[in-house]
Amino acid sequence: MANIRIDQLADEIVSAVREYTEDVASAVDKKVDEVANKVLKEAQALAPKRTGEYAKTFVKTKEGGYGEHRRIIWNKKHYRRVHLLEFGHAKVNGGRVQAFPHLRPAYEKHAAHLDDEIKQIIRNGG
Repeated sequence: MANIRIDQLADEIVSAVREYTEDVASAVDKKVDEVANKVLKEAQALAPKRTGEYAKTFVKTKEGGYGEHRRIIWNKKHYRRVHLLEFGHAKVNGGRVQAFPHLRPAYEKHAAHLDDEIKQIIRNGG
């Protein structure tokens, strides 16, 4: 950008901003994906294991449009069971079933500092 004519300045600025935005967006997408993979592995490891099928059916889904980087960790086959195991539930004849927290602790462990890491990526320009 050493010798730019004044009539090309606006195009060069737009080009630089576009390049910065694309670099940051790809770096944020990579970081979100990396953290989601860690949460997925941790949730599978912490999940209650009777037969092991429940833990194996956790999956990661990518959602969001342009400018949104969202990953959802959920159980594809036993999605109705997750909150019952995570928080416990009442028994039919009274009493409660013990809670087995596995998804929330994994999220809190790995995604707690994600916003700080994204801010650092934005400051560094990707």
